[in-house]
Amino acid sequence: MPLPKMPTKPAVILSKEDYPKASAKSAAKSATTPAVNQVAQVANSAANLVNKSRSKPAVLIKPVAKLMTAHTAPQVVAKSPAPTAKTPSIVKPAVLEVKSTTTAKATGTRAKSGTSRSADTAGKTKLFVLDTNVLMHDPSCLFRFEEHDIYLPMITLEELDNHKKGMSEVARNARQVTRSLDALVGDTEHEDISEGIPLSKLGNKEAKGHLLFQTKLQHVNLPQGLPVGKADNQILAVVRALEIEYPNRPIVLVSKDINMRIKARALGLPAEDYFNDHVMEDSDLLYTGLVQLPMDFWNKHGKGMESWQESRNGVSNTFYRVTGPFIATLLVNQFVYLEPNNGEASFYGQVRQINGKTAVLQTLRDFGHAKHSVWGVTSRNREQNFALNLLMDPECDFVTLLGQAGTGKTLLALAAGLAQVLETKTYNEIIVTRVTVPVGEDIGFLPGTEEEKMSPWMGAFDDNLEVLNKSDNDGGDWGRAATQDLIRSKIKIKSLNFMRGRTFVNKFLIIDEAQNLTPKQVKTLVTRAGPGTKIICLGNIAQIDTPYLTEGSSGLTYVVDRFKGWAHSGHITLARGERSRLADHASEVL
Repeated sequence: MPLPKMPTKPAVILSKEDYPKASAKSAAKSATTPAVNQVAQVANSAANLVNKSRSKPAVLIKPVAKLMTAHTAPQVVAKSPAPTAKTPSIVKPAVLEVKSTTTAKATGTRAKSGTSRSADTAGKTKLFVLDTNVLMHDPSCLFRFEEHDIYLPMITLEELDNHKKGMSEVARNARQVTRSLDALVGDTEHEDISEGIPLSKLGNKEAKGHLLFQTKLQHVNLPQGLPVGKADNQILAVVRALEIEYPNRPIVLVSKDINMRIKARALGLPAEDYFNDHVMEDSDLLYTGLVQLPMDFWNKHGKGMESWQESRNGVSNTFYRVTGPFIATLLVNQFVYLEPNNGEASFYGQVRQINGKTAVLQTLRDFGHAKHSVWGVTSRNREQNFALNLLMDPECDFVTLLGQAGTGKTLLALAAGLAQVLETKTYNEIIVTRVTVPVGEDIGFLPGTEEEKMSPWMGAFDDNLEVLNKSDNDGGDWGRAATQDLIRSKIKIKSLNFMRGRTFVNKFLIIDEAQNLTPKQVKTLVTRAGPGTKIICLGNIAQIDTPYLTEGSSGLTYVVDRFKGWAHSGHITLARGERSRLADHASEVL
């Protein structure tokens, strides 16, 4: 239970004179600020920079466009430098040019066809012709087109039949789509099939359209040079025939194949990507897990504040209950920080509770200090310290870490796992798994046991284990060898192919390269968690190797967006690389 209100307040944090008002460079602003004011401020700043450095106006358009795109996100947007009164004539064209840039980016991201946009404007229902790869990518796509109708060519059913054999994810999806089609067609007469089967027949009330099949042979002459027997060309011929048969109906081809969409548009046929699997359109708006507090935060939120101390898991923490307008933009388990530029002490905290405009903030443990090291590893920057607080928190069951190569995702996860398995005995063992998608050519069939087959994919963990073992110098070579054997006995390497039906109890499960997972695969893995299990998802959405997956449709993006704000999950995007100065420079210049 919280202690009663204390009569004194921490001077370092609460003294008003110690924290001046927001400065032009480091102040942070809530995302609820009107976008027009933000654009005007940035445009004025851009005009001032042009006057000083004489750079090209095109360079200044990018930050303004990004701000206009990101102002709707529920995160805190950094405030731009204070506008100046110099060169006001440049401001207006800069804003006008930004609007066109933002519009182009929005339409380019969705890449809707002209036919689809015209139908949306006129309020007409569309007829979507589905490519086979859409069905195999998302088995439930049949019920995600709202009031629009779906048309399936016969060649699509033929390709589904060819891919239904095997134990791969594609084969399972093909079988699931086939079962859904069988349930829709099961008790339907031939006349009803030609007229269209209601997609809401199986209880999917959101699907208000109809399913149509190709029930007759359509003769359409495509341009010479396109092979007639190829499946993609037969689907293009069906789209052309439907345009002739229904001249007043918007017909749109939906395909995950980029070349298929290019060919369709070259032939004058409307085609677009499948958008319903996209969690968000712009990866820059993805939840980062941390936010900077405005410099006047304590002045606006310190009135009537309560503070107390509690001991959790053997660690004493300080809590603050604050009330104010900025609280509405925060989420549970989100990290907040305030770093004054006047030499005062910084504040790092985590949001524990939110009730309207009142929040409870908890101070963090400083894992950057050597006495708080985790298996010999200390945090080197702010984001790594936040990540270790999540990894070492037994109340946090699900942690996601995003970041570029060299930011320390794998090392931090392994160090936290070893500390909680071998030292505190919180978990029984560490289980490591990842998607086996090679960057180059595959090395073929591998002999041996499951762990031996997976060992070539676990080179990153072996490298990090060597770093963690080198920190133990007290026992000499024999001691390091014994420690390494003990560590190996507590780490199990599992394949994703054998995860169905399993339940992990009191395990520390690390899923590496999670950006290559589909949302369905991520759901399969996360639902394996039993009592006392902690799951860590690591990945970099800029390095996706799986076909038909993008930054917006990756399973890692999916879980980050869906789990944000849950009291037993946390997320941090690691921003700065700590591998070496060579790796940092290479990531910038190459």
